[in-house]
Amino acid sequence: MTDLVWYFLKLGSIGFGGPAALVGYMRRDLVDDRGLIDEATYNLSIALAQIMPGPLAAQTAMAIGYFQGGVIGASLVGLAFILPSFVMVLGLSIAYVAYGGMPWMQAVFYGIGAVIIAIIAVAAYRLARGTNKRDVLLWGVSGVTFAATVWTGSELAVVFILSGLVTVLIRAWPGRRRAVLLMAVSLTAAIAIAGLESALAGAGSASGQPVLLQVLLFFGKAGSFVFGSGLAIVPFLQHGVVHDFGWLSDHQFLDAVAVALITPGPVVITVAFIGYLVAGLPGATLAAIGIFLPVYVFTVVPAPWFARHRHNAQLRAFATGATSAASGAIGGAVVVLGRQAIFDWVTACIAVAGLLLLVRFRVPEAVLVLGAGVAGLVLSRS
Repeated sequence: MTDLVWYFLKLGSIGFGGPAALVGYMRRDLVDDRGLIDEATYNLSIALAQIMPGPLAAQTAMAIGYFQGGVIGASLVGLAFILPSFVMVLGLSIAYVAYGGMPWMQAVFYGIGAVIIAIIAVAAYRLARGTNKRDVLLWGVSGVTFAATVWTGSELAVVFILSGLVTVLIRAWPGRRRAVLLMAVSLTAAIAIAGLESALAGAGSASGQPVLLQVLLFFGKAGSFVFGSGLAIVPFLQHGVVHDFGWLSDHQFLDAVAVALITPGPVVITVAFIGYLVAGLPGATLAAIGIFLPVYVFTVVPAPWFARHRHNAQLRAFATGATSAASGAIGGAVVVLGRQAIFDWVTACIAVAGLLLLVRFRVPEAVLVLGAGVAGLVLSRS
């Protein structure tokens, strides 16, 4: 357990690239390279994180911690993964307020954004190759999810559920009666999730409450009902923070997103930046608690059931299908995010160079991000 906690402390400190890349690192480091967990545990953790609400990377980390060390394992891994980036974002928040904004941040992101696309692309390929192997069905699941993500511009929890269901029905047929029941439960869950997402998108702000309580409740709601990767939470945050509550301007919110992308660890840690701008250190702390506490609860509560049935053929098939869907969604995220990050010949060259350095020379991601950030600063002044 100690090795696992130290690993997630390191990942939270130098793991760049957002949720897509982070879950890819987890598989590469924990399953393929170091053998700290087996593939079944990784797939089960991914499946839990995809089915339950909350940001993908943080929930996958907590699930791995639970399956290896129970509630204590989930708690230690969660804290180790989240705290380093929280401290970094808090430092940037203090500097941002003290110096009246950060013009250099967009310059840094000019270079980093392009190389992050290369990092995510490599992570998506490795996850798909490791999960799908030569299985035509699983590659088909990945392909459909890839297309759905590119088409909609977001990661759909409904698609993950249906991907798992299809894999169960084809690879681990449970019998006619149980199959009908499983289809009914899955479709009900998919409809319920779609309804929750729709209701959340139209939810307005509460008035007459103390600011700190508003911060806690708003981010608690975000952590409770937003499905998919941490990037999926950005549209909801933008609507609430800018339009409903009026806490930040559009420019400040873009700076908050940039902070999330230029710091390691889970992307949703940007809520600490937003919370600090709204109400200082108490606001940053409550925003982080609000976003991550529901994630923790939605991990440790269903995890015992997942653990008890981890050798069940249907659950294993569902987990494999959901993981294949995740690899497709991550690949789709490369296209969706690439449209925003790669927009001229300079960013295109940075992305291609990053891809070459990752694949051919296996340059560490942290070194690539640092180099891209420096390049962005230099090129923005030329």
